[in-house]
Amino acid sequence: MNYELNDIRSFVKIAELGSFHEAADALHLSQPALSRRMKKLEEGLGTALLDRTTRRVSLTSVGRDFLPKARRLLDDFDDSILNIRELAERQSGRVTLACIPTAAFYFLPSVIRLYNERYPQIRIRLLDLSANEGLEAVLRGEADFGINMMSGQHPDIEFVPLVNEPFVLACRRDHELAGRSSVTWSELSNYRLIGVGRLSGNRMLLDHALSGLSWRPQWFYEVQHLSTSLGLVEAGLGVSAMPSLAMPAVDHPTLVSVPLIEPVVNRSLGLVYRRGASLSPAAEKFVSILLEQWEQ
Repeated sequence: MNYELNDIRSFVKIAELGSFHEAADALHLSQPALSRRMKKLEEGLGTALLDRTTRRVSLTSVGRDFLPKARRLLDDFDDSILNIRELAERQSGRVTLACIPTAAFYFLPSVIRLYNERYPQIRIRLLDLSANEGLEAVLRGEADFGINMMSGQHPDIEFVPLVNEPFVLACRRDHELAGRSSVTWSELSNYRLIGVGRLSGNRMLLDHALSGLSWRPQWFYEVQHLSTSLGLVEAGLGVSAMPSLAMPAVDHPTLVSVPLIEPVVNRSLGLVYRRGASLSPAAEKFVSILLEQWEQ
């Protein structure tokens, strides 16, 4: 049959408006182009659908019978396209995110919960990796995108900043520094410090930021992950310097944070993408919810 969906849409619009001129305007077509569509449709069907006069257009008996069928055909087609898009964007697939553990531990669960409520059939693969490992996962295409620190420029990585967060002192509520409004770095010389290893992005950031001090932190305990540091702090073994996002909520029964000053050390955290790569619809939805929650 020699007709297309656009020809049928044109017929329905003419029937609804009763005018070639108004239908052409609504469809953003010229009247000759609209007339050609109708001619092709009628020739394909082998019968006239419209009675044309100089003033108005009316339906033939065949046209009146065909109109509800044409509307149903277009509705079914639009519904099918919508279902296919929803299947691709909402109901199936997987999002892979490479995230530094400090952001994964406290912030991401609320984002994932909301994402699952909206898109319950999309699976989520979370790679909780160090800063360097996370960047590599994004570069190799193993992750759709990442949440990472801004620790230098890479020509194939695009960084979109989310937050500039300060390092704070993590200590127990019963610690003598817990009630302070702030603590200077040099004041930590009297306490056992818990820090992460030298290859950690956070450790390298701190070493660089504090390199000009006359006193340098001496890490009594050294661990691989900040979450382990919090465990040691909670056990009363010492205090630790943490990015503020790594700290639990303010109503935590055991742990508190105190601003660290002289100097204030900040960490820039953001989204990382492989330059030139496009996100899947499922990943785009995840990023949208993540940004929505981050702004709150």
